[in-house]
Amino acid sequence: MNAPLPLSATAIPATAFVPADRLRSIGVSDIVRITQAANELKRQGQPVIVLGLGEPDFDTPAHVIEAAQQAMAQGDTHYTVLDGTPALKAAIQLKFRRDNALEFATNEITVGAGAKQVIYNALMASLNPGDEVILPAPYWTSYADMVLIAGGVPVVVPCSEANGFRITAEQLDAAITPRTRWVFINSPSNPSGTAYSAEQLKPILEVVLRHPQVWVLADDIYEHILYDGHAFATPVAVLPALRDRTLTVNGVSKSYAMTGWRIGYGAGPKALIAAMAVVQSQVTSCASSISQAAAVAALTGPQDVVAERCRAFQARRDLVVAALNASPGLRCRVPEGAFYTFASCEGVLGRTTPGGALLRSDADFCDYLLREFHVAVVPGSVLELAPYFRISYAASMADLQEACARIQRACTALF
Repeated sequence: MNAPLPLSATAIPATAFVPADRLRSIGVSDIVRITQAANELKRQGQPVIVLGLGEPDFDTPAHVIEAAQQAMAQGDTHYTVLDGTPALKAAIQLKFRRDNALEFATNEITVGAGAKQVIYNALMASLNPGDEVILPAPYWTSYADMVLIAGGVPVVVPCSEANGFRITAEQLDAAITPRTRWVFINSPSNPSGTAYSAEQLKPILEVVLRHPQVWVLADDIYEHILYDGHAFATPVAVLPALRDRTLTVNGVSKSYAMTGWRIGYGAGPKALIAAMAVVQSQVTSCASSISQAAAVAALTGPQDVVAERCRAFQARRDLVVAALNASPGLRCRVPEGAFYTFASCEGVLGRTTPGGALLRSDADFCDYLLREFHVAVVPGSVLELAPYFRISYAASMADLQEACARIQRACTALF
């Protein structure tokens, strides 16, 4: 019989799980957590309207689904080239040429399982411990967590409502240090809906140009959801001198209602793209072959559905903005794009709910809306700018009308 191995004073019981240190400061997305809480109330029979997730409520266009069915019928169900099929890379080249007047070689293009993986691959391929990434706030929560997982340091730059939640050239210049590796530009923005014009982008990009160690990650995922005649601007098109220091990220999830298909893509310098392929080779190997075939159809097929759905989103935006501005204590600027409003709830803080609870923060207000009026929204504090809250109006007009009526009643009920 073998003698038992000696245990040190710090030995961990075999049944205990100790998470990696890299997970100490992050967790499951707050947006996902809020949505889960709302869905739990729905399962309990509560009439909850969930306006949390950034997912179009439209179906994937029929011709895209048909392309996927055809791919399956033809046996296109095997591993593909590591970072994108030739057909999809050709479609992405066409998209950049058609929409942005940009030319990329196939070795300057990468395809991943969603734009999120493309961003993750870039950070894992480029960041060393302690490298800094500038994040204009408010921002999508996953940005900071991906930076942390990759060993980087998020540098948050709060952007004021007075400047449309846009970072200024002066703010960016002040935030850059010798350790800065990336600055993120998301336009139109999640969560604010803010879009940068070419004129607004240029002075910011000129700051980056003066700092050769700094690269730009342009998250263009909401490119085609713009309103009121606003023209889309992407950094490489605005300042071509930054082409060799820019990764342009996009995907089919938002414009074509293909969130579940999980296809994103990026275009940038071939050395970066090659390094990202190394990361992807050890994570997912390749994106789904069927989804890639569907994405080819989305990018090369009829584009009228994109404009049609954008018009529908604009009508929803107008409804929500008007209703929020008619709610006592709330204030909402008109977003230029995406499908979010980012409204101030400063005017209701310090007030008391009918149940006697004092509203001290945007999180308190959002919890009040969920628990007492069954509307799930996202507090700005989890998006790094308080006191605001985000509404995703990628929902039916009927749900939005009812949700806005409940929010108005909730504000009126405070004392």
